[in-house]
Amino acid sequence: MTGNTNPTRTGDAAGEPRKSRYARTPTEYAVHLLIEGGHREEVRFATIQDFQKWYSGELVPKSSSNDFITVPIKNVQGEYMVLRPSRVIGIRVEPVFSSSVERY
Repeated sequence: MTGNTNPTRTGDAAGEPRKSRYARTPTEYAVHLLIEGGHREEVRFATIQDFQKWYSGELVPKSSSNDFITVPIKNVQGEYMVLRPSRVIGIRVEPVFSSSVERY
């Protein structure tokens, strides 16, 4: 059998990536901060660009600093978090998808 017989694949044979016609867009991004000493914190960003702006503008330039930086917490009013950038040992970014039906 020759040719593309997969009806859900788009793209050409020239190396264009596969795209699903059912692709979803994340509603927000959960960022898991792994902090020295085993602590873990989760903060959420509305878009990946918001996270990248904070990461490249705040965290990376001060990555070896022991001075506190502010971590934006957009979902909670009146609450904020500060951390020492030199103590962040890992970051995991997870897209969060929510459906039209919320389950509790």
